[in-house]
Amino acid sequence: MSLPTPHLDKLKAALENEKLPANEKPRLQQAIQKYNQWIADISNIDNDSESLIPDLIQLFNDYKFYIDYDLIFCSPNDFLYRQKGQLKLDNTVIEEFLPHLTSKKFPSLNNTIVFGPRKCFSAMYFKSTLNDTKKGGGVEIRTKDQDFAIAKKLFIRTSHNDTFTEYETKDAYLGYVTSECKTNLDKTMFQEANATAHDVKTAIPGSKYFLLCEWLDMTPVSTAPTDIDEVLILRKAKRISSNIRKNYSTSAGRVANADSFKNYLESNPYDANVFTRFLNHIESMLNDEDPEEGSVLTDGYF
Repeated sequence: MSLPTPHLDKLKAALENEKLPANEKPRLQQAIQKYNQWIADISNIDNDSESLIPDLIQLFNDYKFYIDYDLIFCSPNDFLYRQKGQLKLDNTVIEEFLPHLTSKKFPSLNNTIVFGPRKCFSAMYFKSTLNDTKKGGGVEIRTKDQDFAIAKKLFIRTSHNDTFTEYETKDAYLGYVTSECKTNLDKTMFQEANATAHDVKTAIPGSKYFLLCEWLDMTPVSTAPTDIDEVLILRKAKRISSNIRKNYSTSAGRVANADSFKNYLESNPYDANVFTRFLNHIESMLNDEDPEEGSVLTDGYF
């Protein structure tokens, strides 16, 4: 199964960035070598291993620490740190890892299912009038970028005649599991994710929507009145406060605070139990089947 490479794509794009300082190029080339070894190590883990999830999370923690600390934070220049939001070297690691994690955990999923960042179906509408001559009602598909999805490709054909001699065709991905991945989750992001979750659930009522964040940057609120199935805090920790982060904007400031930042990362690794919870949610969907009449009448409910 071919899996997407959003993180590798960002590494390559950064390497070609005209504003990249010359002495950063060998460091990014080394990062690509580290990346290749990381993917190879993931592939070498036996899918049937009893320690599959802890082993995968350990590899993920090691590589993410390298990107966060060695590549970005310890850079002798300010470019990689100050341009994190645009370069997306750090926050695409999780987007690349989740497809490997889920595909190794659920290897029996067939080739009609795709994993990873996708533009997923959110609505269908018709741009037509009573007098126009569009072949299929002017069908249009609205999609939404999802950081991670377990989805199936869907092809839609519409026509004004039942023989379909003239028709319009559209395609999209149906996201049965979709997730937004955030480095820091604040209240505005939470509200935006809730709106996205509503669109997802309206399009596919049986789907699941999760909000995954590295660090919590808001007061927790209940997801019960929202369409978000669950918020998962992958490091089980809060974001470093702004009065400390302001010292990281310069190379000198990062050197002075390197030990404390390193200790904070090492003290708050990505937690295997949170990832296991996420996988359990997915597994419950795979085991969700239409009830049989006999068992329903025996149990008295469905």
